[in-house]
Amino acid sequence: MADKRFFRSRDPVPLGDIAERIGAGIAQTSDAGRQMSGVASLDVAGPDEVSFLDNPKYVDAFAKTKAGACIVHPRFADRAPAGTALLLSEQPYRAYSLVAQLFYPDEAVGTDTFGSPGNVSERATVHPSAKLGENVTIEPGASVGAGAEIGRNTVIGTNTSIGKGCTVGKDCFIGPNVTVSHAHIGDRVMLHPGVRVGQDGFGFAMGYPRHEKVPQLGRVIIQDDVDIGANTTVDRGAGPDTVIGEGTKIDNLVQIGHNVEIGRGCIIVAQTGISGSAKLGDFVVLAAQVGVTGHLTINSGAQIAARGAVVHDVPAGQQYGGLPAKPIAEWRREVVELRKLGRRPKTGNKPSEQ
Repeated sequence: MADKRFFRSRDPVPLGDIAERIGAGIAQTSDAGRQMSGVASLDVAGPDEVSFLDNPKYVDAFAKTKAGACIVHPRFADRAPAGTALLLSEQPYRAYSLVAQLFYPDEAVGTDTFGSPGNVSERATVHPSAKLGENVTIEPGASVGAGAEIGRNTVIGTNTSIGKGCTVGKDCFIGPNVTVSHAHIGDRVMLHPGVRVGQDGFGFAMGYPRHEKVPQLGRVIIQDDVDIGANTTVDRGAGPDTVIGEGTKIDNLVQIGHNVEIGRGCIIVAQTGISGSAKLGDFVVLAAQVGVTGHLTINSGAQIAARGAVVHDVPAGQQYGGLPAKPIAEWRREVVELRKLGRRPKTGNKPSEQ
């Protein structure tokens, strides 16, 4: 159950309206006029809350739930307990996300963290030449530099720095302790606490007697609807820009090097590192702790398994894994063969008896 100190739910919604929003069918025995007031997991949901079943692992919990309504695939409908209304969907988890957004819209887009939405704090520092749109929130300790522009309804969190000349679009959430420099950010972007955008890329001309710094003269371009997790770093380009495409979702603790180009709708999971000048096509997936060598291309739709080390270009739509990364079927065969070798008995000669 959502803690009301942190999460504010909207007024109750009839089950029929919920079904219409998510494109689900209502089981014949369910009351479309039944009022729902929130969402919760199967094990704690009450009679006025909506839950969901997506993973068959939780069918037993579904059979025991006290939820007032549950989003479920039709094949599990016969396991429902008495009194639970059913919303039938081919994609229960996706449908649940839409219901959760319905009840908690602020949490889907980010909201102020201090408690004074729509206000510029007296303890914030905003340069006289900066431009703020309507209903912008600037929380205590934040700073907005010369010539920066912040779009309407955007939140700039506590102790966050928006550097000179940067632009941030409409309806963004820039969380606490974020730094943004040399960057242009689109609409509906979420930067979670501790994100660093636009700092120098790791550019040095190496040699004796010292490594010479190469000025990083590019920018970071973050397109609309991007979400970047806590403590992720995005270096600005060395000359060309670093670009993150529309709708891409990036987890915590990811490193994105200078000149990297990331396409639309990509998923990049925690502790992944992408070296400079690498290119990702649209809808690429990098699982946790993937490493990507610089100056290569992972083409659209490709997926890299966790801890994969990408050292060559990856064709479109392919699944790769391993170190170095290779087609996933080949990698799995190698893992099986290595396991067999590990189980093979020792064959050394026994010492001769005297």
